[in-house]
Amino acid sequence: MQWISEYWNNENAWSMFWLVWSVYALVIGVWVLMQRSAPAATLGWLLALAALPVGGLGVYYFFGPQRLKRLRNKRLRRHQSSRLRVSAARLREQIPAATARMHQVARLVNRTAEFPVSSATRMDLLVGGDRTFDSLLEAVRAARHHIHLEYYIFEPDRTGTMLMEALVERARAGVKVRMLVDSMGSKKIRRRFYAPLVEAGGEFAFFHPSKIGRRLRPVINFRTHRKILVCDGRVGFTGGVNITDEESSRVMDCAYHDVHLRLEGPVVNWLQTVFLEDWSYALERTHPVEPLDLDSLLPEIKPGEFALQIVTSGPDNRLEAIHRAYVAAINAADDRVWLTTPYFVPTEAAMTALTNAALRGVDVQILVPEKSDSFIVTAAARSYFDELIACGAKVYEYRARMLHSKTLVVDDNMAFIGTANFDYRSFFLNYEVCAIAYGLELNEDLAAQFKLDLECARLVHYDRKQRFFPRLGDSVARLCSPLL
Repeated sequence: MQWISEYWNNENAWSMFWLVWSVYALVIGVWVLMQRSAPAATLGWLLALAALPVGGLGVYYFFGPQRLKRLRNKRLRRHQSSRLRVSAARLREQIPAATARMHQVARLVNRTAEFPVSSATRMDLLVGGDRTFDSLLEAVRAARHHIHLEYYIFEPDRTGTMLMEALVERARAGVKVRMLVDSMGSKKIRRRFYAPLVEAGGEFAFFHPSKIGRRLRPVINFRTHRKILVCDGRVGFTGGVNITDEESSRVMDCAYHDVHLRLEGPVVNWLQTVFLEDWSYALERTHPVEPLDLDSLLPEIKPGEFALQIVTSGPDNRLEAIHRAYVAAINAADDRVWLTTPYFVPTEAAMTALTNAALRGVDVQILVPEKSDSFIVTAAARSYFDELIACGAKVYEYRARMLHSKTLVVDDNMAFIGTANFDYRSFFLNYEVCAIAYGLELNEDLAAQFKLDLECARLVHYDRKQRFFPRLGDSVARLCSPLL
């Protein structure tokens, strides 16, 4: 009779297991479906969670797609509202020959990110980390009223220490310094590094601190990937360069190849707006933010000759402004689409836009690193090459060092530069910022830099030799694309 008891117990255990698993699958399935993510991402999460009931649930709890809710700073928006009509007409005034599609891209950005077309009196493309750091330090040392910084990576190394010392000196001179860094990207920063800045009268904050507690789950996977520096509300910077020795050829021979943008003029007000909203959001849960003197932080500046527009995106905005802007700009192209990105993991919409452009005769060229700093992202990127090449696009792999530039050149009248990679994480999870320039100037500069970069790259051929297992690995990595 013992074998009957053991059989019944085993049967009972299996029945209980399947019952618990079924209830788990139903609950977690409803949870994932209610996030209303892209179908491919939703199916990927459902399969992963079903296969890994315990581990998968933990991964989803901390890293799964969620939407954050945060209010825009109404006072900032009201302060800027009086300038909106003037800014909205900037594109027509400065570029009479602007195409209807260019106007449509500008309107799309305005409606999705709520940032109108503005202008710059000066616009400088900074190639390389060293030139960028020199320009940053010059602007910081010249600041007289305030300095605002927001960075994904700010390392306490030689480069970071040099900039921190300049910030401390300015704070001691009475300049108001506010510094916001991402807690994951800048995880090496300790209190002893920023304590001199606070002691000198500056302010320091981490964006989404990854502390155990009730805030861990909603924020751990949502990082500020933005790079912003604003001095006195009149000089602003954004682009791909982080504050780290990895970007400096003076420190490392294999420093990242990157580009950044220095701006002067009314468009800096919009970079300032991005920072102030992020600063307010980062501090609101720890202590109330005191009212800011917006007249000095957002000074009235005469319009410049260069038409620009700032565009932001993040998990708090379902309209995915940067993703839509990229796709719309590629769809609007008549002559060329030259894309540079360190991480190429396109969405279906972005991939369709690129292949459609190539099929209708647009010169589509894509430059990616031969080896990025992420093995799985590099593998996933290569899985898209054949389809692009078959449609007529040209794909190049940059071989000199790690390529970290994030730019897009469209025809001869539109150019993107900023912090967003051409991948799911930048489009849907990270807080990103980009500048879109309408007109010839930045377009020509970025096009010239693209041609220079191709000299250190090799063309990927459709009939290249591909061994079975590396190709299989690329295909497996591609399955993870919506999760990267």
